[in-house]
Amino acid sequence: MITTPGSEWIVDAYGCRPDALRSQSALEAVFARAIADLGLSPVAPALWHVFPGAGGLTGVVLLRESHLACHTFPETGFAAFNLYCCRPRDRWTWESALAELLGAEDVHVRCEARGVGASVAR
Repeated sequence: MITTPGSEWIVDAYGCRPDALRSQSALEAVFARAIADLGLSPVAPALWHVFPGAGGLTGVVLLRESHLACHTFPETGFAAFNLYCCRPRDRWTWESALAELLGAEDVHVRCEARGVGASVAR
């Protein structure tokens, strides 16, 4: 039997407000909105690393469905997000959410099917 055990969204957001990319609360708002809108289930609170000075943040939340992660680069206005879900999900409105929450001017979203051709043992 052939199956696709998951989808991975790879999201690049450009032109974001540097202050938002340095703000843990701004990134927590992105995570919270995505998790709520998509009906995802965190198994633990998100972990954050705040880089010193004018640096950005790295964050990850472990989900029952897999994970959501981000890396921000305030010096260039860039944020990278990765969401992997092991079950089909509707596409989230990355463009409008990141424009609203981070000031993103340009958002590129790719969705990759993961595990295409994987055999399922029965």
